Amino acid sequence: MNFVTGAFSEKRRRVASAAAGVALATLTLGLGPAPASSAAADPPQVKSWGTNLLGQLGIGTPETRRTTPVTVAGLAAANVTAVSAGGQHSLALLDNGTVQAWGNNDSGELGDGTSEDHPIPGVVTGLLSVRSISAGGSFSLARLSNGTVQAWGDNAIGQLGNGVVSPAVFLPAPVTGLTGVVAIAAGGTHGLALLSNGTVRAWGDNSSGQLGNGITGGNSPVPVPVVGPGGVGVLSNVKAIAAGNDFSMALLNDGTVRAWGINTSGQLAQPAPILSNSVPVPVVGPGGVGVLSNVKAVDAGGAHSLALLTNNTVRSWGLNNFGQLGNGVTGGVSRTPVTVLGPGGVGVLSDVALIAAGSSHSIAYLTNGPVNTWGNNFDGALGDGSIVSRDTPIGIRTGLIGITSIAAGTFFSLAA
Repeated sequence: MNFVTGAFSEKRRRVASAAAGVALATLTLGLGPAPASSAAADPPQVKSWGTNLLGQLGIGTPETRRTTPVTVAGLAAANVTAVSAGGQHSLALLDNGTVQAWGNNDSGELGDGTSEDHPIPGVVTGLLSVRSISAGGSFSLARLSNGTVQAWGDNAIGQLGNGVVSPAVFLPAPVTGLTGVVAIAAGGTHGLALLSNGTVRAWGDNSSGQLGNGITGGNSPVPVPVVGPGGVGVLSNVKAIAAGNDFSMALLNDGTVRAWGINTSGQLAQPAPILSNSVPVPVVGPGGVGVLSNVKAVDAGGAHSLALLTNNTVRSWGLNNFGQLGNGVTGGVSRTPVTVLGPGGVGVLSDVALIAAGSSHSIAYLTNGPVNTWGNNFDGALGDGSIVSRDTPIGIRTGLIGITSIAAGTFFSLAA
């Protein structure tokens, strides 16, 4: 994931109330997909779509929403190596090792030393040699080439990992004691780091056991080791991580997945309706048989998860109130993985190269295009020209070519 909090901020409520009377009258509410455009006509650009009340689309003006992809101002896709979508802000990693940020900045999540929102990308102060980025609910993480991590933004629950709990930090600062980091993930209010030895560190909110240290409750403002199954030893042989709103996932070298944290909506893929688990448990296979295997990528959303298999199909589980599982059903939860169907519910979504889970919608980019989206579309996060939620994928093509990175936030999406 890249994002997350499912709740509206008070600031968003105020902006929405003020904007509703004017902006809603100008929306395009067509029910079909946006018309395709010629790949030759549009050079690669960073694109965004969905809610934009706080400028998180980066198009220069805050407005209610955009229901089809629009161009992020000032960023050429050729120079952007990754994008990440947070609760209400966005990040882009450039090929020169710097980071640009835009959108909500109440808690300093844009890292420019201020608390002013920005509707266009601006440089995160003082960051060089960045290798990966991750945007959380109201905070941000960056992994540097030397294997350390910088964090900035909201720190009310210790999610910056700097050893203290404080209202906010407006400039990047080191996460305490982390070296040899090869991957990072920012959740709603907690962070994860994968180390070069295949173990995981976690910090921040632990109200649902999302730190995986065998404890449920409180928080940790410094990184702690994620324990092994049954709370014995430490989790090892990890090759990828993902952080959801209140839960975490780890992909192991053998292609199986471990999950921990909240499970009220089946986020951990356990057939038994346990409320949470503070130690990693295996994600079960479809129908609760065996364990999910042959996984090569994972992402965690607000309360649902995605897994990309080695055969380039996708499995999903968790909350499905807007059809974000993509299995042709809207409502309820799935406590075991289900198959994401093809567009219109025909066949199985296949040839998938990239996946992203947002607060309540999902994205998949196919090897040869297009981008496919499904789930909550109230703010246009599916980019299909409508505000109609969908429980099976729909392909969108407008200006989306040569995609190497996708991200799903809270009611908005990014592609580069």
